[in-house]
Parts: sequence; structure tokens; C-alpha cells
Amino acid sequence: MLSQTTAITSLNLKSIPERWGASLVIVVGLAGVVAVFTALLAMAEGFQSTLKSAGRADVAMVLRGGSQAELNSALLRDQVTLIKQASGIAKDSDDQPLASAEMIVIAELAKKGDRSAQNVTVRGVGPKGLKLRPQVKIIEGRMFETGKRELIVGRGVTQQFEAKVDQTLRFRGSDWTVVGVFESGDANESELWCDVEVAQTSFNRQGFSSVRAVLDGANGMTMFKDALTADPRLSVDVQTEQEYYSGQTKQFRATIGVLAGIVTGIMGLGAIFAALNTMYAAVATRAREIATLRALGFGGLPVVLSVMIESLVLALIGGAIGAVIAYLLFNNLSVSTLGQNFTQVVFAFKVTPALVVRGLIIAVIIGMFGGFLPAIRAARMPITTALREL
Repeated sequence: MLSQTTAITSLNLKSIPERWGASLVIVVGLAGVVAVFTALLAMAEGFQSTLKSAGRADVAMVLRGGSQAELNSALLRDQVTLIKQASGIAKDSDDQPLASAEMIVIAELAKKGDRSAQNVTVRGVGPKGLKLRPQVKIIEGRMFETGKRELIVGRGVTQQFEAKVDQTLRFRGSDWTVVGVFESGDANESELWCDVEVAQTSFNRQGFSSVRAVLDGANGMTMFKDALTADPRLSVDVQTEQEYYSGQTKQFRATIGVLAGIVTGIMGLGAIFAALNTMYAAVATRAREIATLRALGFGGLPVVLSVMIESLVLALIGGAIGAVIAYLLFNNLSVSTLGQNFTQVVFAFKVTPALVVRGLIIAVIIGMFGGFLPAIRAARMPITTALREL
């Protein structure tokens, strides 16, 4: 059976160039399916990767109780003081807690190209804000000075919005000067940073949005959380930065997952019908050849397997082309979308090997469905009828 299957499959594959036009229907159809599927999931993968990489497992994040995001959180100054004094926080060289009280506000910034205004995050950070984020590096200009209306902007912001060094930006009636650009390789690059005290004065805010604190050792989170929970003056939620940012991606990933499933299902159904038509035509064209092989003693199963293999080969070629197209067009493509704080998050598509493999698996499944019925027809074709009609 193996030798018969190999022989028939070899004949089938060698004849593909003679009917390349019909075979292209399968290849092009599956290339489109895999390219769209991979691109959609690459968007979700890039968004998730950008947010998750911004969070550290050894940094706790404190929000007001019941808040789902920093935008909805508000902490008073006396509450922030209590949080910073809680046990479980690591200390710096001056024996001061490694904690940063921060405030965020939404501002509008012109987007490149269409000049439309989009929401962006302006984050006020304290003196220890950068110590909690060692990945942040100033790549152009300088750090903002305390007490001045100065901003440093993320590299992602400069890619998508009208913001550059020495430019003056106007937010809610106050002018701010961009003095530097920073990179971090994560969601922080979607923000504009300034001195938190100046931000409170300029935007008429009294409190803070969150407190970040470096945990002291393996038991730091337990100690810190227990201390805050036991204090009746506080009603806060405590989680690691990693947990917070991971939670911010759930809704987006779920939406993209549903969208990818619907689009892939519709396109995949069309590809299956295209494969059916192509393989039926191929079987009809080679009816006399198949009948002759059957008359010579070739079994029905080798015929089925040969047609299935041909369909799978064409499907894999189409899937591979689609994966290459998705990689060339979308990998590292920088875009922005609304995040949990209703502000733009800049991220890049990420076409990973795992996504490529998933796309090829879908191509194989479609190829199997598209080749199965024509393969059965080829095996059941009456020998005498096929030889007589052709």
C-alpha cells in the first residue's frame, strides 16, 4: 500500500504544474486565511506582550478599593503616607521606602497624519519613579526638572503622535515643554511623564492615582498586603504590577480572539469550497488515469491517500505563503489602540513562531476537509465507467 500511495502521489504532484491555475485557487485562498488569522492574533500578542512586560512581579501596585484601573482610583495624601510606611516595602540606601505615589490624567494629543486628537496618558511621577522602572532610559534630551512644567515622552508616543523634544504642548489650559524622550520596551512608552507635584497643581488634583512599591523579599507581598488590609483607615486593593497589566489585556485579547475566530471561520469556509472545487476538478481530469491504475491492481486506499496528500501539500504551500505575508507586512508594525484607561496604548504586532504554527494547522485542517470528499469519489469511481466515458 505504501509503494502504491507513493507512486500515485508522485504522479499527482508532478502534474500540478499542468493545472497550476486551478491549484492556485487553493494556495491563494489559504494564504489569505492564514495571513488574516496570523495578523489578528499578532495584534493581540503584541498588545499583551507590551502591557505584561511593563509589570514586575516584585513591585506591588496599590489602588483604591474596587478600582479596576488607575484612572478610576483616587488616594489621599494621608493614605499614601500610611501605605509607604507599611511593612513589606524594600528600602533604598537612605533607608527610605522604595515607593512612588503617582497620578495620571487624560490629555489630548494630535496624531500624526490625520492630525485628529486622541487621548493619551500623562503620568505624574515622584522622585523614586524611575528607580522602580530600571528599564526606562532617556534616549534623547534630558529628564524633566522638579517644579517645572516639563515632560518626557515615550518613544511610542513620538512614533504615533505630534510630540518631540523642545515642542510645547498645551493640556487643559497649561503649557508643557517636551525636554526628553525615553524608551522602555513596554507600555510605559505610550505615556508622557512629568513631576507629580506640578501635575497636581496644573490639573487641580489633590490626591494620587496609585502607589507602586518594591517588595522586600519573597514574603514582601504577604506582609505588605496584610499590613494594608489590617489598617481600618485604608480601603485599597493590592496586586503585583504583573497581575495588574495582565488583567488589562483580558478584554482586548478576548475581543480579538472572537474576531479572529469569526473572520477565519468565514474565510476558511470559502477556502474549503475552493479546495473542494479544485480537487473535484483534478479528480475528474485524471479519471482515466485513476481508472487505469485501479485496473492494474492499485487499491482504493492509496488513491484516497494520494488525493489527500496533494490537497495537504497545496494547503501547506498556501499556509506558508500566508505566514510569510503576515510576517513581512505586520511583524513589528507600530499601531495604537484604546487601553483600559481609555487612552491610547502604542504597541507593535508580534508574529511569533507559535502563531505561524497555529496558522499552518488551520491550513492543514482546511486542506483535509477540502480533499476528503474528492478523494472518496476518486476511490469509488467505477473503473469500467471511467474508461468508457473518457
